[in-house]
Formats: sequence, structure tokens, C-alpha cells
Amino acid sequence: MAFLEVKQKLLREIESLGFSRARAARALHVTGNASFEDAMDWIVHHENDPDIDQVPLVAIEIDIESPEPFHITEETKKKANELRDQILKEKKKEEKELEKRREKDRIRSGKELQEAKRMAEGTEWKRYKDSRQAEIQEEKKAREKVLQTLEQNKIERKRDLGLPSEVTRSIAAKAITIGAQEKYEHKSQNSGSMRECLRSLRHHQKDDPEKVRNAFQTLFTYVRNVARNPDEERIRKIPLGNPLFQERVGCLKEGIEFLELCGFQRDGDFLYLPRGKVDRDVLVTAGLLLESAMTNPFFGIL
Repeated sequence: MAFLEVKQKLLREIESLGFSRARAARALHVTGNASFEDAMDWIVHHENDPDIDQVPLVAIEIDIESPEPFHITEETKKKANELRDQILKEKKKEEKELEKRREKDRIRSGKELQEAKRMAEGTEWKRYKDSRQAEIQEEKKAREKVLQTLEQNKIERKRDLGLPSEVTRSIAAKAITIGAQEKYEHKSQNSGSMRECLRSLRHHQKDDPEKVRNAFQTLFTYVRNVARNPDEERIRKIPLGNPLFQERVGCLKEGIEFLELCGFQRDGDFLYLPRGKVDRDVLVTAGLLLESAMTNPFFGIL
């Protein structure tokens, strides 16, 4: 290391305040022996430097302008302490302002991230909705085509047998087509309501995935059992006061609504599915939706 040039007078002033010679010498050398205040300012701002107290090689320069011994007065000490306090205060103020700016940056980044996520989710939902609408339309067209083919075959067979006139057959065919279409649209609407019900349940209980899983599993069990044993009344009758049912499904508005969409009706203290109201297609649809909700991580993402 090169020799550090410092003034003896200033060195003694700083040492008298309790600073080590190494620290005082570094401060004077770096500030060019300009003044006591500049050296103190440097010490305050660099007090956390890892090498600030490593002993340097020092060459003492005698201050010929002040040959008399220098005495540190109380006023000098007070001034040095005030300088240090002022510098520390300014440093704390700067750190506080920096922390405020960082907090603002964090808040802004968080808002930007949430907005980007919201836009991405909105785009994904729109894409899914458009895709589902297209699928429904394609299914509808395919069913209409099949119904038309079947009806045409029926008309031809009746004509070969000399049965009802063309007008009668036309009216009958139209009635059959309209009835089948209405039934299909009703089932599609019911399926959409079921899906929305499960999506809403997952959304409202998003902080408790275990509760969501238990609810879906319990609903799946009820639907599966009725589909397998539609003639067994015990399975088609759910006691509302059952503690396990209340814990897993009964306490959730969407859980009750889903069972009602499957055909269950309130009957006193029970949810009851009359034998004549059992629709296997509806139960199969409900089971498939529940299975998808339990296995598909993207089910009900919005």
C-alpha cells in the first residue's frame, strides 16, 4: 500500500473523539486533508466499509502553520457530534425515501401483475366459451341430421305400407323434431347450470381445497349410487340433518343446488329424488362433470 499523507493536527483532532488512527488517517487521506468536517463526513458515510479499520502505512506531515499543540475543546467535540448526528439523520431520511420508492414500485408491480393475470384469464375464458358454443352448435346440427334421417326412413316405411298421408306424416315429423330439439336444448342448459354451480363452489371455497375435494367426492357418490340403483328408495333419500352431509355438502349453497339440478327435491327434512324423476342421462352428465372437476386442474379456473 502507498503511504498515506495526513496532517498531524487534523489526525489528533479526529483521534481525540475516539476514532482509531487507521480510520482517521484514511478519512484525511481520501479527503485530501481539506478539513476536519470533510474527514468526519467521510467517516460517517463509510463506517460500514469492511477495511475502514485496517492499519495503513502512514506518513505524518507536520503542519508548520500550527506549531503549537492543538487542544480539543468541548465546542469542537459538540460540533463534531452535531455533524455526525446531522449526517446520520440525512442518511436515515434518504433510506426512508428509498424504502418508500421501493414500496411504491412493489405495489405498482403487483397491480400490473394482477391486471395481466386478469386479462389472461378473461382471454382464456372467452376462448373456452367460444369453443364450447361451437361444440354445442356442431352437436345440435349432428343430432338434427340424425333425426331427419330417421324420420325420412320412417316416412318411407309408412308409405310402403300405405299408412297415413304425406300431410299427416309431415305434421308428425315436425312435432317429433321440435320435441327432440327442445329436450336436447333443455339438457344442454341443465348441463351448463351444473358446470356453473361447480365452478362457483370451487371459486367461493378457493382458500380451502380440501373442503372442495370432499364436497365433489360426496356429490359424486350420491349421483353414482342413484344411477346404479334407481329403484332403491333409501339411496334416493338424503337426510338433511345428517352431520356428515351437512359438513361436506349441506353447508354449501352450491352443493344443494347441484343436487336439485340432478332432480332431488326438498321433502321436509330430506332431499328426495322420486323414482319417476330419475333421468339417467342427467345423472351421467352430472357424474362426468364431477369427475372432470376432481381431475382437471383447469376446471372452474375463473
